[in-house]
Amino acid sequence: MCLEKHMSVKPAKNYIVLFLLLSCGLLWVCPGCEKTKVAKEKKTEFEIDKPYERGPLNVHVRLSKSKITIAETVLLQLEAAIDPNYELKMPQVGEKLENFGIVDWDRLPDKLDDKNNIVRTCQYRLEPFLSGTYAIPAFKFEFHDANNVEDKKYELVTEPIDVEVTSLLGEQRGKLVIADIEDVVGMPKESSYLWVWILIAAGIVAAAAVWLYLRRKRYAELVRIFKPAHELAYEHLRALIKEDLINKGKVKEFYERISNILRHYIEHRFSLRAPERTTEEFLAELQFTDALGASDKEALGEFLNHCDLVKFAKMSPTGEQIQRTFDLVKDFIEKTKSEERKVDVTDMAGDREAVEVGST
Repeated sequence: MCLEKHMSVKPAKNYIVLFLLLSCGLLWVCPGCEKTKVAKEKKTEFEIDKPYERGPLNVHVRLSKSKITIAETVLLQLEAAIDPNYELKMPQVGEKLENFGIVDWDRLPDKLDDKNNIVRTCQYRLEPFLSGTYAIPAFKFEFHDANNVEDKKYELVTEPIDVEVTSLLGEQRGKLVIADIEDVVGMPKESSYLWVWILIAAGIVAAAAVWLYLRRKRYAELVRIFKPAHELAYEHLRALIKEDLINKGKVKEFYERISNILRHYIEHRFSLRAPERTTEEFLAELQFTDALGASDKEALGEFLNHCDLVKFAKMSPTGEQIQRTFDLVKDFIEKTKSEERKVDVTDMAGDREAVEVGST
C-alpha cells in the first residue's frame, strides 16, 4: 500500500517541475520577442538610414521612402549626436532643396544617448514638384570645440540620396494618344428665337434670386467657428514656409510677414493691440502689463528690434539669424499657447477676412 502511494506521488512531482520549467522559458522568451518586435518597428520606420562619423560627431540621415508618387510626401530626418564639449550647427535644409518643397518641419527636443552625447533631431516633410528621379542633396554639419574659440571649425558632409518620383498615370502615361481633329462641320443657319432668350434670362434671374435667398438663410443659421490663437498662428507660419520667400530673395517681405504673424498672435492671445503700434510704442506699453513674464518681454523686444533693422535699416541677416528668428516666434507661441483664448474664423472661408477674439 505504501509503495503504491509513493509511486503515485512521484509522477505528480515530475509534472510540477516540468510546468515550472516551461513557465520560466516563456517568461524569458516573451520579453525578447517584444524587444525584437519594437526594434523591428523602429528599424522599418525609415527605409533609408545612412550613418556618418567624424571625430566627436555622429550623424544619421534617414528617409522614410526611396520611391513615391508625385501625390505623396517623404519624411527626411537629420539626427546628430555630438560630445557636449563641442558646438554644433545643423544644416539649412531649405537652402539646399531644389526639386522638393517643405510641407512641414519640426525640431525634436534634445536628448542624451547612452554615451552622454547630445542628440539633436530635425524632421522635414517634403513634397516633390515633378515626376522623375531627384536627389535629396548633401548636407553640411559644422562643429568646433566650445572651450577653444580660436580652434578651427570642422565639417561633416553627407552624400546625396536619390528618390524616384513616379507619375500617377504609371505605365499608361506612354500609351496616351492625342486624337485627330474632326472634320470641318458646317455652321447651321442662324435662327431668331426671341422666346428662348427670354426664358434663359428669366431662368438666370430666378437662379440669382434663389441663390440670394439661400445665402441669407445660411448667414442667418450660421454656427460660429472658433480656433485657438496658436493654431491660427501655426497655419500662417506653415503658409509662410511654403512660399519660400528666403530662397526667392524676398528677405524683407519674409520679416514683415513673420512680424505680423507674431503681432496678431499677441493681440488674439493677450488682447494687446500690437499690430497697430510701432515697436517703440508696443514695447513701452508692454512694461505695464503682467500678461507676460520678464524673459518673454525681453525676447519680444529683441525680435521686434531685429525685424525693424531688416525692414527699415536694410540690414542683411545671415541664414543663422533667419532660422533663429523663426525658432523664436515658434517657441514663443508654443510657450504661451492656451485653449481658452480663441479666434472667430467663421468668415475666413468666405468673403470677409476679419477676425475677433472669443472664448468657449
